[in-house]
Amino acid sequence: MDSGECSDLSLTNYHNLIDKNSHCILYLTVKLTIMIRSHAPHALDKVFVALANKHRREMIYVLGLQPYSISQLASLRDLSLPAIHKHVKILEDAGLIKLKKIGRIKFLTINRQSLRGIQDWLMQYNSYWGSDEETLENYAAYLKIKKRPA
Repeated sequence: MDSGECSDLSLTNYHNLIDKNSHCILYLTVKLTIMIRSHAPHALDKVFVALANKHRREMIYVLGLQPYSISQLASLRDLSLPAIHKHVKILEDAGLIKLKKIGRIKFLTINRQSLRGIQDWLMQYNSYWGSDEETLENYAAYLKIKKRPA
């Protein structure tokens, strides 16, 4: 079995594969290790903290459609300039937005690269996702196999 077949493992056959082919287990372990190391935990923490606020999530949505000036964002969100500056600073520190000054006006847009980082981080768990029932059924089956005398 090559690494391509290993990367497409479903949760349903994961436990059966453990006994049959340790190569895939090693492949998945190495792949997850590389992915975890490639995403600095402190950077992800900043991103999730920034996205924990409803106003900032809505700002990301709006900036994903087109760039806006800070005053336009304040007007759209019905926030004061000091409040919007606070949100902009948090989003900028998290790397979620880019700021460009044109004349006296600062324009904002989303940083698509940081959003790809979030997507990559989430997708590392994709091969383990299934229905909740599937996950629990597999774990219960694994426990039954583990309890059997050798």
